Formats: sequence, structure tokens, C-alpha cells
Amino acid sequence: MPRALIVGIAGTRVGANEFTFIREADPLGFILFARNVAAREQVIALVEELRGAVGRADAPVLIDQEGGRVARLRPPQWRAAPAAAAFGALARLNRNHGLRAATLNAQLIGAELAALGITVDCAPVADVPVAEADPIIGDRAFDTAPEAVAALAGAFCDGLDAAGVLPVIKHIPGHGRATADSHKDLPRVTASRADLSAQDFVPFRALARRTGPQPWAMTAHVVYECCDKDAPATLSHTVITDVIRGDIGFDGVIISDDLSMDALTGPYDARAGHALSAGCDLVLHCNGRIEEMTGVAAGCGPVGAETVLRLERSLGALRPSAAFDVAAGVAELDALMATVRGAA
Repeated sequence: MPRALIVGIAGTRVGANEFTFIREADPLGFILFARNVAAREQVIALVEELRGAVGRADAPVLIDQEGGRVARLRPPQWRAAPAAAAFGALARLNRNHGLRAATLNAQLIGAELAALGITVDCAPVADVPVAEADPIIGDRAFDTAPEAVAALAGAFCDGLDAAGVLPVIKHIPGHGRATADSHKDLPRVTASRADLSAQDFVPFRALARRTGPQPWAMTAHVVYECCDKDAPATLSHTVITDVIRGDIGFDGVIISDDLSMDALTGPYDARAGHALSAGCDLVLHCNGRIEEMTGVAAGCGPVGAETVLRLERSLGALRPSAAFDVAAGVAELDALMATVRGAA
């Protein structure tokens, strides 16, 4: 059984030391970043190389391709997808047009990823931002109204599903109130459990109940003081068990946010072990530093039996994309988004 670990690498090819690490650690899958992307054929070859290193042709390969600021695949080789907030703006003008555009945009993203062999997109963001929050979420969120975020994030998931790519909803149970960037510091949220349940949890609760392939969910490196005064969600058994699995009702695969982010402290084996003990199914390490990956791997055991079932329900439900006219899709999306540009 592979290790409950998703890792990145440093460059556009698998180095000799990385290959040895991958063969020995046997991570479940991999994640790509801009540093791993040079050209279409190179990405295809890298994906095949990574899967070959673990000897599993179905090993999940992830990427963050939200659109807007967070896009690892960029022009001129790939389309510049709008940020999530643009679809919220369109939905406020015409709800049906906004939902259609969100689905279509995600299907176009999914078609690009599937053509490269990438099977999992770390999107959509289902956070509900508030005015005083750190701008790290900002226009990555669809809207400031929970119900609108739920509907648009669901539409985005539908588009990825249609392309045969699995979505990862993030950052469960909600990063929208965080007043710090968890890449740099540990945010603390002081809102009441009632307020969180009535706003922040709403999109995730709706997405947990959606039909179709069960998405994965990525945790927030955020302390919710009403639930656990000490540990961020990623490391909190209380938050994962009582809030994510309980209140929100999410029964899919839970993957940690990047364990190398500065919101977390301590040895990497301990970070991984605490996240898995808290209830994460998988842990994620992104920066490609092999000394850190080695530590994370030391804190990870093999994928657990419950996680295997969740993986089968999610990845096993994916189907190859039906015929999709990309050029027609781009033209339709451009026509829909012109409404927003005209109203600006």
C-alpha cells in the first residue's frame, strides 16, 4: 500500500535523488507547480516519469489551477482563466449565466489538465471572505455570500467532473475570516461556532451533499478558537472529527494543506504524524525540498483502509471526458464574460 503522502519535486524532470526517494517512500501521488512546467510535451513526460517511479499508472497527479492569481499553467501555452470572483460578479447580474460560465470555465481547465495526464485539480476555493480578512483569499473566492459561493463552487466541480478531473474543495472548514496568510503565519479565528456554521461552513456543507463524484477537501491551517484553542484545523482531531466529518458532513478524502507552510512549526515527521492522527487521509508537501520530504515521509504510514474506500469512491467515479469542442467552449465563455466586462 502506498504511503499517505502527496509530494512535489524541484524541477522539470525527476532528479536522481528524487527518483530514489520516490521509489523508497512510495507516495500515493504528486503535485505540480510552475517550476515543474516548461512545455506541453515536457509536462506529459514528467507525469509519466512520476507514475513510472512508483510503478502505478493511476497515481494521482495534482495541480493548483484555479484561474486568476493561482494558475500553474499560464499563457502563451495555456489559457488565462478568470479568477473566481469574476463568476460571482456575472452571477449577480444573471445567476444562470454565472453558473454556466463557472461550469464551462472549469470544463476548459479540466480538458487542459486531462490532456497532460493530470487527474486532480486543487480547486475550487469555497471560502467565504470577510472585509477585514487577509487578502490571500480575495478574488480567489466566488462571492461573499455563502449560498452564492456554494452554487458557483458546485458548478465549478461539475465542470471538472465533465472533463474527468477530480476537484479538491478548499480550505475546509473555511479560510475566509483569516487575518493572516497561512503561508507566512498561523491565523486565528475568534468567531463563534454559530457564526462559523451559519456562514463559513455553508458552502462546504452544500458541496458535501452534492451528487456526482465525491470531491476531495483540503484543510485550512487556521486555528478556530471556539473549537480548538491550540491546534489549526489540519492538526486538530476536534475540528476534523466534530466539524468537518460531523457538522459539515464531509465523508470524502481530506488532504492537508502544504505542510511546509510557515503556519506550522516543528519537525516534518511530527507535522505529518499529527495531521494523520487528527484525521487527515493524506498529507501534502509542496516545495520539492528533498530533506523536508524525507522527514514528512518518515511521519507517514501507508494509506489506511477507510482512506482506500474514500479514494475508490472519488477516483473510481471519474469517467473520461465526453467529446468537448474546446474552441466553441472558449467562444461561449468569452461571450458570457463580456457581460461582466461591459458592466465594469
